[in-house]
Amino acid sequence: MIDILMPRLSDTMTEGAIAAWHKKPGDAVAPGDVLVEIETDKALMEQEAYEAGVLAEILVAEGENVAIGTPIARLDDGSGEDAPVAAAAPAAPAPQAASASTSAPAPASASPDRRPASPLVRKIARERGLDLAAIPGTGPGGRIVRADLDAVPVAPAVDPVRTQEQPPADASAPAPAPASAPAPADRIPFDGIRRAIASRLTESATTVPTFTVTASADVAGLLGLRAELNAAAGDGTRISVNDLLVRAVALALRQHPGVNASYSAADGGATLLHRRVNVGIAVASPSGLVVPVVPDADRASVSTISAVARRLVEKAADRTLSAAELADGTFTVSNLGMHGVEHFTAIINPPQGAILAVGAARDELALVDGEIVNRTRMRLTITADHRIIDGALAAQFLATLVSLLEHPLRVIA
Repeated sequence: MIDILMPRLSDTMTEGAIAAWHKKPGDAVAPGDVLVEIETDKALMEQEAYEAGVLAEILVAEGENVAIGTPIARLDDGSGEDAPVAAAAPAAPAPQAASASTSAPAPASASPDRRPASPLVRKIARERGLDLAAIPGTGPGGRIVRADLDAVPVAPAVDPVRTQEQPPADASAPAPAPASAPAPADRIPFDGIRRAIASRLTESATTVPTFTVTASADVAGLLGLRAELNAAAGDGTRISVNDLLVRAVALALRQHPGVNASYSAADGGATLLHRRVNVGIAVASPSGLVVPVVPDADRASVSTISAVARRLVEKAADRTLSAAELADGTFTVSNLGMHGVEHFTAIINPPQGAILAVGAARDELALVDGEIVNRTRMRLTITADHRIIDGALAAQFLATLVSLLEHPLRVIA
């Protein structure tokens, strides 16, 4: 037998949730077959089999979340050797798993502590004071899943002081007003990606000393250049404002490497200056915010950035981004201009040292040489880690970025 463990599919992953099993107990498995879809802290990923055999048992049901390294299934490789498992098999194996488990005798009875359940389910049961022996399991082979715990009604807490004998109530006293019912609400549990967003951004907002700097750029020329590029393409290729922004940001980062940096706490603290300029793009996916990365954006043409960004956004929508497409970002661009937002501040995506928030381009009246003229302006706000980036450096970076956007031919040169 071979234990299949929850894999580590990203650099920040500490646990994963089973989204869907592609094999069921008794199915033959060949190397390269997709066994399971796993939801990590960043995306939904497929896990392939590395060994041949028969899937003997599923230990973690769909929807359950377990730590990396936890056995999630067992594969019978025909060796006849039994591998240790995290929990004993149920007394009565499910019919679908019978063919794969007949070689191992079922225990006469399972103790309450050894009811089939994941470590997470056991932990929740202990916290709630629930007896697993009294809870029917609805998972594979009678396994207890988290939904089974949620279905158990919670008994109201008993106050021993209030249960003592009380004096008879005064019949003439007015009856107490009935307690108002809580407002109705729909509870949506966090999935792996949303949990990671909550954890990482809370850590960023509470542990990283940040400051923000805002500048605005006249982007009339940039918008005009974009229109010309799209008109000249004629083959369906469309350059977005964000594509030009990513390229401009990458060029500005190359001129100011101190912004293309991360903080390291090792050996008393240090600044890590990244040799590559890998720009992350904040994307709203069905499961929450993800940040796929355009690698070496300073060396890529605008058309290449456009093609890469379009593919990444499509994969984010389908939840098929790979770990490599989410890794090694050195700076992030978060653009809400398409939603009509004029100005906002963004939270740094650790371990990066800064993030740029981009607002919408708006027509504004300005006084130039005593005359009122129209200007199309876009506001740009950088949030920076003050441990490694000072205000002057952030201002210099923004000045370079504004200059590039206001002279857009330099962006595509």
